[in-house]
Amino acid sequence: MTSPLTAGGLATLAGGAAAMAALHVVSDLDPLHGMISEYAYHPNGWLLPVSLTLLAVGSALFAVEMSRRHGERSSGLLLGAWSVCMLLIAAFPTDRPGVSLSMSGGIHRYAAFVAFVCMPVAGLIVAARGGAHARALRGLSVAAGVFLVLVLVPYAVRMFGVDPGPGVAGLTQRLVVVTEVVILTLIGLTAATGRANRPAGRPARVEAAGETVAGAPASAAVLQKV
Repeated sequence: MTSPLTAGGLATLAGGAAAMAALHVVSDLDPLHGMISEYAYHPNGWLLPVSLTLLAVGSALFAVEMSRRHGERSSGLLLGAWSVCMLLIAAFPTDRPGVSLSMSGGIHRYAAFVAFVCMPVAGLIVAARGGAHARALRGLSVAAGVFLVLVLVPYAVRMFGVDPGPGVAGLTQRLVVVTEVVILTLIGLTAATGRANRPAGRPARVEAAGETVAGAPASAAVLQKV
C-alpha cells in the first residue's frame, strides 16, 4: 500500500511538472536556445520557482521514504541534496542574458550542476537493488549523464577561449531536466511498490503465524510459535 509520504511525493511531483509544462506553453522563450532559468524574466515567470519548489518537496518526501522504509540511505541523501539544490535554484535566480556572473547567478549555476549530478547517481543506486523499474532507471540515469556532458561541453570550450557557436543549449538542458524528473518519478514508484531490495548483509525478517522474527528461518519461527 502506498504510504502518505510516497503519495504526497507523487502528487507534488505531478504539480511541479505541470507548472513547468504550463510555463513552457504560456511563454515565448525559444526552447532550443533559451535556458530554463531565463523564464524567471518572462511573463508568468513566477511559475518557475513554484515548479522547482514542488519538485524539491516531492524529492524530499521520497528521500525520507527510501531512507526509512527501504534502508536506502545513500540514495535518500542524494535525493535530499537534489531537493536542497532545487530550492537554491528557485531562491537565487540566474543573471539576465549578457550580464556578468553575480553571486546569485553563481549559486544558481553550481546548485544546478550538483543537482544534475545527484539524480543519475541516485537512480543507479536504486536500480542496483533490483525491482520492476531497475532497467528503466539504469538506462535513464546513463542517458541523463550523457545529456549532462552535452550541457557542460560548451562551458568547457569557452574556458579555452573558443566560441562554441549558438548550439542548442536549451534543448540539451531540457533533456537533462525531463530525464531526471522521470528518474525521480520511477524512484517514487519504486518506493510505492516496495520493490527495492534491502542492502546485502541486512538480516531478513520472517513472518510466521502472526509473529516477525529477524534473521531466523521460517521453520524456526514456526517452532517458536508451537
